[in-house]
Amino acid sequence: MRFFEEKRKEVMGHIEKFMLEKMNEYLKPIDTIWQPSDFLPDASRSTFFSEIKELQESAKGLSYDLMAVLIGDTITEEALPTYESWLTMVEGVSDNEEGGWMKWTRHWTAEENRHGDLLNKYLYLSGRVDMRMMEVSTQYLIADGFDIGTGHDPYRNFIYTSFQELATNVSHRRVASQAKKDGDTLLSKMCGVIAGDEARHAKAYKYFIEKIFEVDPNEAMLAFEDMMRKKIVMPAHFLREVGLKIGQTFGHFTDAAERLGIYTAIDYVDILRELIEDWHIESVTDLKEDGEKARDYIMTLPNRLLRVAERMKNPMLEYKFSWING
Repeated sequence: MRFFEEKRKEVMGHIEKFMLEKMNEYLKPIDTIWQPSDFLPDASRSTFFSEIKELQESAKGLSYDLMAVLIGDTITEEALPTYESWLTMVEGVSDNEEGGWMKWTRHWTAEENRHGDLLNKYLYLSGRVDMRMMEVSTQYLIADGFDIGTGHDPYRNFIYTSFQELATNVSHRRVASQAKKDGDTLLSKMCGVIAGDEARHAKAYKYFIEKIFEVDPNEAMLAFEDMMRKKIVMPAHFLREVGLKIGQTFGHFTDAAERLGIYTAIDYVDILRELIEDWHIESVTDLKEDGEKARDYIMTLPNRLLRVAERMKNPMLEYKFSWING
């Protein structure tokens, strides 16, 4: 075990220089990137209250399920302290406080932090949300922890983040599209720019894993197989409301997303296929016997999952979230 830990740290040191070379491509300059205030009503302007009224009128047209998904997405984004502390525990990241991986983690966190800020303020101004109930769920999600089956292994963690950033891109992009259909162009723009950030971040983590496959293909393949056997769980899988147990709200949240087509079982399969293609899994060389078996499992998995997804019925269960007024 100690050997594998040291090897992973060595690999992390190797790909760190490639990460630093690409960092400005995957993360934008702080002085020029968008900020929440670029989209929200400005309290210093005389038009502030009329802008809020306009925002609230547009928000009235959003469906109940879309509000539920948007709130769940917001809570997920606001649990950022958990994600940052999780990344700092990954092997090879926090060895040097001023090192490249800690720099990446801090800058990635800084970009992600804007997402929760923007969506939280929008929901507060919309008048459709019981903010205290939502805030309680956010605090629960941070306090309850974050077990995604990766441990401190950088391979498994970056496979997870590659998948998850692609998933959040899909979710925010689809919310943007649905908000536009419902007549809320402001929310559509907000979720559109958030989706753009997630797409860049996905490219970064996919690139990190691509470089790992170049230098440690067998262990990378085993890590990929392990994560897919465990299944990629969403960051909000512990989501709950007042009086409920850990994770009890998550199923209702995903039901709403499935009904709207915001994020579905088919999307899970599509993301897996994208990773298989981008990491050239079929043509990876220098695999041992266990690595070859892992590749075989991964290559056949999308079709197996697709057959299951196609048999799934669209969830019809209606659930009243404590977060939504009325």
